[in-house]
Amino acid sequence: MTRSTLRSVLSIGFLTLLTSSALAQQAAAPAAPCGGDLATFLQGVKAEAIAKGIPADVADRALAGAAISEKVLSRDRAQGVFKQSFTEFSQRTVSKARLDIGAKKMKEYAAIFERAEKEFGVPAPVITAFWAMETDFGAVQGDFNTRNALVTLAHDCRRPEMFRPQLISAIEMVQHGDLDPETTTGAWAGEIGQVQMLPEDIIAQGMDGDGDGHVNLKQSSPDAILTAAKFIKSLGFTAGQPWIQEVSLPENLPWEKTGLQTGMTAGDWFALGVKPRDRQHRLSAAGLVTGHSAGPPRRCLPDLSELQYLS
Repeated sequence: MTRSTLRSVLSIGFLTLLTSSALAQQAAAPAAPCGGDLATFLQGVKAEAIAKGIPADVADRALAGAAISEKVLSRDRAQGVFKQSFTEFSQRTVSKARLDIGAKKMKEYAAIFERAEKEFGVPAPVITAFWAMETDFGAVQGDFNTRNALVTLAHDCRRPEMFRPQLISAIEMVQHGDLDPETTTGAWAGEIGQVQMLPEDIIAQGMDGDGDGHVNLKQSSPDAILTAAKFIKSLGFTAGQPWIQEVSLPENLPWEKTGLQTGMTAGDWFALGVKPRDRQHRLSAAGLVTGHSAGPPRRCLPDLSELQYLS
């Protein structure tokens, strides 16, 4: 695989992550109990876990010693928005080190990647991009106690409908022996492991890649690779489909119609004078996203909606 090819697939990871995260936060969900006395709140969580078939002693063990993390709340409140063009972000994010390590990882775990593609249709470069962007191949997984992070965010009344189900799933992971409530750590928002997945997704998509009977996304790269492949497949990934195309723009482009949510098709843009730089019309998706943050760009990116749920 050439470096330019690997650079392109690494770009998938952060482009689709940004899009899917925004859409996920917009999704409506029913209200969930939150706030109030922590002990009372945890009793409610225990009752819900038991109602879902988790033994009472497992729920007790999972929740024993649970505490609110002010550090998690601070991180949640401090989320910022940055503005960078695709070119700026890709140059900053797709580093030589990631390219080199990614190539080595694809060789080191060639048999697991082959299995992932055979079973789920997701090629090694796409999984590698996901892996690189999430944790630098497991190097940076987060040091927040996962149980406490989820208790904090489920108890907090800002997004309990998102995090209470994750807390219940974390208790289920304790039942399976795949999460230690005292020692398992991860990101401040409860994501776990080398590919940073939330407990609900781990329960649904987790794969035992090394045959030890557990799904250990923190320490097992084979588990992480196969789980990522299954997860990506579940989100609608289709092998062999184009996801980006560089184009040239006319002087009189209607800028007000650009963006991901305007409903314009690629054919509509071509009719307005947008032209593929390589003269091949490969994309059928809608939308137009500029590739530079200021001024009329020389290139732009048609819609990424076909991959918008690839997180």
